Amino acid sequence: MSWNTPLAQRVINLKPSPTLAVDAKAKALKAQGADIINLSAGEPDFDTPQHIKDAAIKAIQDGFTKYTPVAGIVELREAVTNKLKRDYGVDYALDEIVVSTGGKQGLYNCFQAIIDPGHEVIIPVPYWVSYPAMVELAGGSPVFLSSRPDKNFDLDLDELASLINEKTRAIIINSPSNPTGAVYSEDTLKSLAQMALDKGFYIITDDIYDEIRFDGKGPENPVSVMPEARNHVIVANGVSKTYSMTGWRIGYLAGPKPVIKAATKIQSQSTSNPNSIAQKAAQEALSGPQDCVKQMVSAFKERRDFIVERLNTIQGIKCNVPQGAFYVFPDVSSYFGKSAEGFEIKGSLELADYLLENAKVACVPGIAFGDDRFIRLSYATDKAQIEEGLNRLEEALGKLS
Repeated sequence: MSWNTPLAQRVINLKPSPTLAVDAKAKALKAQGADIINLSAGEPDFDTPQHIKDAAIKAIQDGFTKYTPVAGIVELREAVTNKLKRDYGVDYALDEIVVSTGGKQGLYNCFQAIIDPGHEVIIPVPYWVSYPAMVELAGGSPVFLSSRPDKNFDLDLDELASLINEKTRAIIINSPSNPTGAVYSEDTLKSLAQMALDKGFYIITDDIYDEIRFDGKGPENPVSVMPEARNHVIVANGVSKTYSMTGWRIGYLAGPKPVIKAATKIQSQSTSNPNSIAQKAAQEALSGPQDCVKQMVSAFKERRDFIVERLNTIQGIKCNVPQGAFYVFPDVSSYFGKSAEGFEIKGSLELADYLLENAKVACVPGIAFGDDRFIRLSYATDKAQIEEGLNRLEEALGKLS
């Protein structure tokens, strides 16, 4: 007699994160002794700065190891409000901030707080892989806004306007972008903010890469360029990328009090407070010396310049110049329909598998981000690894015919 244990339909329909799956496969091959160059991971290769680690060690030594308020300790929320004032020129109250276990949980809580079945969320393509799944888990429907690589992936505002209707609950943007590194212009952000004011939807601005920019400008988002839209803007951010703190798992939301109160209520019934020690580290990250950020951004820019120039020398590849983050998103569609080594390249998924198996280079297929013409490569690793990875990639692509 067998025992049938059915799963919830939401789980059956849920796809695992492709970026984490590629990273796991690459690490598994490496553990087996394969010489893998991993250009798939979305985390800085730098160590967490020492003053941040020292703050965590002090928290442990001080016995700061108990539960904290669900929304995060006051000192960290004050540090968040100071950062938002410093970078965006906007004042937030403490009850307009909730700290979560990573930026991902903050976004998840946000969607759960504002979406009911029947609501639509507009997602520009290409997108971070988890946005559509989070919308669907909240009962909403993703609506995709076309990709514009010829316009450096800027938004098509006319098409956006055509997608907005009575079901539209929100649009989510990510600038600088994962996977493209594109940064939206001030004019685009203003136009988007005005649309939100006129039509009454939310803008969720995922600002996790906000300080990793190469254009000499500081962070910008819809609320910084149009403060009067603040009640329509939900800011999602964290310390993972800017301070090389991916494993510490601290993110936050800032926005209208009803949304933040709802997100906090949801969090109270899931994880409760984020890690107490990591909160003290994040407080130091936001409030302490910022030279470490400038050093990392300078290194990323040098790698950006190298990888873009090198990719554009490879026959059949076209790559835009990212303005931020630490990814490139080259168009590799000219190789589709070709084959080698028993691989038939039908799209980005097959190409990524081919590169991993034959070149021992890990990348993420563009289909995971909603655009099959591309692959994503991360330059959050040292230049020697990037150079060797691109040499292998070029050799493997050269075998396709």
